[in-house]
Amino acid sequence: MVAAQLMNQLVKTQAERNALRHEVADLRAQVEWFKRNLFGQGKSETFDALQTRLKFDDEVTQPEVSAAPKEQIHYERSKPTKRELPAERFKDLPVLETTELIPDAVKADPQAYERIGEESTFEVKITPPKLWKRAIVRPKFRHKLDRSQPLTVAAALKRPIDNSYASAELLAYIALSKYLYHIPLYRQEKMSAHWGAQLSRKTMVDWIEAVADWFNPIYGRMRTKLLEGDYLQADETPVRFMDPDQKKGKTTQGYLWVIGRPGSDVVFDWRLSRAHHEANSLLQGFEGILQSDGYGAYESFALKNKPVERIACWAHVRRKFVEAESESPPAVRMVLRLIGQLYRNESDCDQKCYSPKLRAYRRLAWSALVLKRIEKIVKKLQMRARPKSQLGKACTYLLGQWPALLRIQEYGQVQLDNNLIENAIRPSAVGKKNFLFIGSPNAGKRSAIIYSIIVSCQRHGIDPLGYMTDLLHRLPNMSNQDDLDPLLPANWKEA
Repeated sequence: MVAAQLMNQLVKTQAERNALRHEVADLRAQVEWFKRNLFGQGKSETFDALQTRLKFDDEVTQPEVSAAPKEQIHYERSKPTKRELPAERFKDLPVLETTELIPDAVKADPQAYERIGEESTFEVKITPPKLWKRAIVRPKFRHKLDRSQPLTVAAALKRPIDNSYASAELLAYIALSKYLYHIPLYRQEKMSAHWGAQLSRKTMVDWIEAVADWFNPIYGRMRTKLLEGDYLQADETPVRFMDPDQKKGKTTQGYLWVIGRPGSDVVFDWRLSRAHHEANSLLQGFEGILQSDGYGAYESFALKNKPVERIACWAHVRRKFVEAESESPPAVRMVLRLIGQLYRNESDCDQKCYSPKLRAYRRLAWSALVLKRIEKIVKKLQMRARPKSQLGKACTYLLGQWPALLRIQEYGQVQLDNNLIENAIRPSAVGKKNFLFIGSPNAGKRSAIIYSIIVSCQRHGIDPLGYMTDLLHRLPNMSNQDDLDPLLPANWKEA
């Protein structure tokens, strides 16, 4: 009896020991991963880099193609670019001042010398922000012959904020400094003292609210145009905000949801949660291809709305295998190389300007064997990987997303990944590091509107300051019946 109890205790202890050993291995793997991402400069990459760097290994074993006709593809290593010279970098700057340096000997006896040429260089100067006033004068006139007629005076200018001294230029500058350059309003308040007159933080808060109100119709039209399309990328990011229902000083988690597609505008949407019903509300009315990460809200939306077909993101898959590289280096590197082949095939299609139809054919014909090899390797890796390890999580994620990953091959107009929309989130991600939190739910809505405007301008290569200033000049003079489409960032032309 005692022997049996001891044996049972021994078995139990051995099981606990094995479990602890596995847990320690998992923790060590996590520590190594954090070391690589925080301190290392080796093979690992940071989160941001993983989203954008998809130029993989140069030497990769090409897959064998049996039935399909062979296609020879040549890859060229890009030569290191020469460092840009200052003269080239600043060639578009205007010359506002010219200084001529005359030797003292020439100054003393100018008749003894003749000018035969010159040596020219330059220095770059800066004009710090400076507040100044524009006087708006409206002369009053009286009819000379008929003094009974009322006085004549020009109508007041329509301005973004009635009875305010803030110009369109100043409003745009304050909003851009906050949302693009991440300068909180309390810092701008301190900085403004050096501009000629200090601006009140509370006043600037009111200005930001007014700017968002003016941009709201443009924002609404941008969203409508996106939802009317047949392809959409979506993502979301957490942002803390001051909740009036909570104790003073306590913050609550909110979310900025983001939608967009290549070549179009980007729209942020402020939501109080990440619940599935928020995705349903955000995407209501959309019919087409929805690309996202593995968050279940998007798949749930697609299942409830049959015209919607969800596809996954290969960048998220790759990122998880990079995180797991230390746990099974040879096999994981093989998976990463195979994913790299998918991206090199895509790059080749980009260089040859393939149509969506031809791109889809190329994906189906060339990538089929690559995808089979990825699936085979990952299934084997999953069988031997611990579920809670980085490798186990990576395998589970890929296989769980596998049908949605394969659908990419059928649609030539879609991207392999969601990186464009993740890059669009970056300004808000940097901003929340500076702001720490948003002041209120209403402030979250205003942030979504202005982020949408700024990021869309960046995507289309237009100056956000010029665009926002132009809108704040035009919109006060427009009616509700005027067409807003020419003013969307995707369509805007500088006057």
